[in-house]
Amino acid sequence: MRQLGVSQIVGVEGYKPSVEQAKSLKTHDEIIEADVRELECHFHAKQFDACVALDVIEHLTKSQGLKLMESMERIAVKKVVFFTPCGFLPQRHVSNDDLQEHLSGWAPPEMRQRGYAVAGLLGPKRLRGEYHVIKGQPRIFWAALSLLGHFLWTHRHPEKAAAILCVKDLAKP
Repeated sequence: MRQLGVSQIVGVEGYKPSVEQAKSLKTHDEIIEADVRELECHFHAKQFDACVALDVIEHLTKSQGLKLMESMERIAVKKVVFFTPCGFLPQRHVSNDDLQEHLSGWAPPEMRQRGYAVAGLLGPKRLRGEYHVIKGQPRIFWAALSLLGHFLWTHRHPEKAAAILCVKDLAKP
């Protein structure tokens, strides 16, 4: 985010080891250890120019994810951004409290219906598995094919992509 010229970065993280890692790496100006399902307890309406959730919404149930979307749209002025797997991608916990299990999937049509522009990322979905790891061997070959697929097809056809980038411009009616 700093490379994009963002002047102040505030993060919300629910997993203590990730909070400590973010603090040690100085990735944020401020990091709040909190539940993303309770953003409105920590932030007021129109507090930030943009709200960004990278690999977050799929860790919530569908109803919790919709609530997160609404909360982010309330506390942002200009843009709301989500990066998430395209559709449901099964993913388990590594440890019981790591918040890594996927509980929902999000598809391009439903994000468009909510006013988001959607682009496909990470190439074709069928080439990747849990944690978006390339499935085939040798990995270098399949990774190159995935990258090629991204540029030639899935970027513009997100329904076939492994992941989606969803951006809502709040300035547009």
